[in-house]
Amino acid sequence: MGVEEHTQEPTAAGETASVDLTVETTASGTRYPIAPGYRVNVRTGPGTSYRIVRTLPYGQKIPIYCQKPGERVTGPYGTSNLWDNIANGQFVADAYVYTGRDGYIAPRCD
Repeated sequence: MGVEEHTQEPTAAGETASVDLTVETTASGTRYPIAPGYRVNVRTGPGTSYRIVRTLPYGQKIPIYCQKPGERVTGPYGTSNLWDNIANGQFVADAYVYTGRDGYIAPRCD
C-alpha cells in the first residue's frame, strides 16, 4: 500500500476553517475538490513511482475525465487503487479527491 506524498496546510491550534466540498458543475464540466488543507502531486501515471509533473495548490477543484486502477494509496478519503485522470497524461490519487462516493465516478481510462 503506497502513501502519496502531499503537503498539508498548517493551521493554528484550535482554529476552525470553512471547508468547501461542493462539486461544481458548469458548462465546461464537473470539477471535484481536493481534500481541504492538502497540496496533491500530479503524476504521469497511476502510482507514486511515476514522475511528478506539478503539485495542485490548496483549495483546487479538478475535472475527472476518466479513472484508472493503479497503486493503492491511503488519503483523507480512505484507501483506494483508483487514480483520476485530470489532463492528458496527468493523474492524482482518488483518495485525495472528494467525489462524494467510493468507486468509479467517471469512465475507465483506456
